[in-house]
Amino acid sequence: MDRGVELSEFLKSRRARVRPEDVGLPYKGNGTRRVRGLRREELALAAGVSVSHYTRLEQGNSRNVSAEVLDAIADVLRLTGDERAYLHALARPAHRRQDVARAPVRPGLQRVLDSLVLTPALVLGRHADVVAWNRPAAAVFADFAAIPEERRTIAHLIFLDEGIRRMHGEGWPRLAREHVAQLRVLAARHPQNAKIMEHVDTICRQSPEFGKLWHEHHVAVATHRDYVLDHPVAGELRLSAELVGLSGDPELQGMDLFAAEPGSESEDRLRHLIATTTRVASSCLP
Repeated sequence: MDRGVELSEFLKSRRARVRPEDVGLPYKGNGTRRVRGLRREELALAAGVSVSHYTRLEQGNSRNVSAEVLDAIADVLRLTGDERAYLHALARPAHRRQDVARAPVRPGLQRVLDSLVLTPALVLGRHADVVAWNRPAAAVFADFAAIPEERRTIAHLIFLDEGIRRMHGEGWPRLAREHVAQLRVLAARHPQNAKIMEHVDTICRQSPEFGKLWHEHHVAVATHRDYVLDHPVAGELRLSAELVGLSGDPELQGMDLFAAEPGSESEDRLRHLIATTTRVASSCLP
């Protein structure tokens, strides 16, 4: 991802969402406006910055821009917390953490995964690549051991696996949109990692749906969500998911954990599915 190009496109897309009246500027609906949303001049006025300063920023030149100016612009654009953090990550690259090469999953972390006998769990890398998993996760989602490593990513599963799409049913569009928004956050968070954009380019070529969502510039951090899955073997599974950060493993995105409500039909079905699956955990691979 070219940081300057992305900064420019992101600001333009967010400026187009805001109307003059949203920020207290007079607007007469006479049909003479030639742009959607705020003009650059209007945004600069509302944010209290010079037009030339904002124009340079929107052209991708963020040299010497202060956090205060970014926050003022974010206020006018009504950015969410995730979008605000994304703007800072794009505009102030000197303040971003240097990238760290990915290391193999620690044996201790894999043992934690394997100990979760009724909790599907995945360890995710920088571009939501599945780097480790336990037996329950394989039973519910995919036979990860049979998937080539370069295709063992959440994006491949969501956008290119028809079984996953059918399993998520009506929840698939939300899932797809949220995942693309999360990938944008990861791309800005780890600018030195070329594999993230190589991954994005690959999925864009293979999935027009992914490409369309990517170019809408949605930004959001995925931390928790609820799923209703139509599993081909177990039937309906209602699962809650939590993405847990791994502060001691900066090369990893985190651990995705899934759980059914205790005593529910989903828990019973999940228990039976795990007990009968032939799929294996990543710890069983050579």
